Amino acid sequence: MSIERPLQAESVVVGNAVPVKVKDEVAETPLEALASICTILAIVLFVFGFIFQNFEIPSGSMLNTLLIGDHVVVDRVTLAPATRWAPFVHYRAVRRGDVIVFYKPNPESPDLILVKRTIGIPGDRIHLRKGVVYLNGVAQNEPFAIQPSDDGPDSTGFNPYRDDFPSVTPSPDEQVTEVWREELPEHIQGDDLVVPPGYVFAMGDNRTQSLDGRYWGFVPQQNILGRPLFVYWSFETPADQENKTSIGDRIGFMFHIVTHILTDTRWTRTFHVVR
Repeated sequence: MSIERPLQAESVVVGNAVPVKVKDEVAETPLEALASICTILAIVLFVFGFIFQNFEIPSGSMLNTLLIGDHVVVDRVTLAPATRWAPFVHYRAVRRGDVIVFYKPNPESPDLILVKRTIGIPGDRIHLRKGVVYLNGVAQNEPFAIQPSDDGPDSTGFNPYRDDFPSVTPSPDEQVTEVWREELPEHIQGDDLVVPPGYVFAMGDNRTQSLDGRYWGFVPQQNILGRPLFVYWSFETPADQENKTSIGDRIGFMFHIVTHILTDTRWTRTFHVVR
């Protein structure tokens, strides 16, 4: 009867070579494994806390550029103020046409995060005529924008204040914040709204369904969090889902996602670049 002994370190001779001692592999200790996990976790938290961040689109104000239920990766660095500790990072100023993510400039809801398109930068003169944007006197070609319709319902039909902005004074029933209602006349020169230094003017691409700069004013540049890069996941979501805030509603929708993730995911929007 032969008995196999456990594999131990021993000398191995290959041809006329000098014997080489094969050492036992040293197993990683639990403390070392924990340190490795913590290092990886720290890197991930840094990347998603300071460089990239994910956001969900809750409303249709940016149709058809962004759909309700789109989950986007946001670049938080490019539009941020330049810092000395990271001179290798590419920074730039906000440009006309940039889609931006920002804190809503409204003292009533200071923590509300919105996504809109930059229409004007400091010094620009802006006005609308029947929903068409005129920038520094030139009508803009905006194929991405959903304009008011003559034969549409009241919500998408022509609205004097919204679509001939800022030539028409907002009526009491317009959803204009009190702060903007008072400040608006100070920024009008002739037919135009003039963007002041340190601010941008932003509107949603779905022009008839967007409560944007026409209703609450300019976006301070320090409020800008970044710009969405691409859609990493898109799930068909009801338009009123953002208003369902109870725990029961949230649990119910989470269950709906789990049971319909294959059928209701918009697979064609995966990695869709935001422009």
